[in-house]
Amino acid sequence: MDETKPKADLRRYLQEARDTLLWKLDGLSEYDIRRPMTGTGTNLLGLVKHMAANEIGYFGWTFGRKFGRELAEELPWISADAEPNADLWATAEESREDIVGLYRRVWAHADATIEELPLDAPGHVPHWTRHEVTLHQILLHVTAETHRHAGHADIVRELIDGAVGLRSNGDNMPEVDADWWEGYRARLDEVARTAGGPAHRGGPHRGGPHRGTGPVEPSRRVSS
Repeated sequence: MDETKPKADLRRYLQEARDTLLWKLDGLSEYDIRRPMTGTGTNLLGLVKHMAANEIGYFGWTFGRKFGRELAEELPWISADAEPNADLWATAEESREDIVGLYRRVWAHADATIEELPLDAPGHVPHWTRHEVTLHQILLHVTAETHRHAGHADIVRELIDGAVGLRSNGDNMPEVDADWWEGYRARLDEVARTAGGPAHRGGPHRGGPHRGTGPVEPSRRVSS
């Protein structure tokens, strides 16, 4: 079977998610890219760091690639004895440039693995129930996970400053103004209260979705 196009399609979708994850950092301060915006500490730079670690593991260790071993020695936060969630936040000493540069460096190594190995190349993932895998499975898994975290980043970015969008060259949002968004959210809130029954009806409107920094102009829909 000619695997050229299937592999190219998978790589394209993976790269789109990688690019989106980095784009969500644009225009934000060092503080904002590190801000924990959920009860479990989800933050933008931490998501990038996490995916760098994932690609080191899945495209490096899984297939016995040299770069996986080398980076494991260089980065103690991906070792087995690292503290929980060490790959999900950046220290004050780790700059945006450090983490983004690492992610881009890992891309290059991961893409070399994808390019050089056939889709049916065997690999081994010790922590999976079925340890034996193929490059095809790993490429699907990492692509899905990167898109999942890009979705997390989209929500976190909106919570920070109201900026949203699918990608830098197209926001995939309707062309409407701030008043429309406020009315839309109020309508959904009312529907939720109605569906929730008497205990949820008649309560005050709890403001817009942009918690944490005060009111944000809802019409600012695209990251800078």
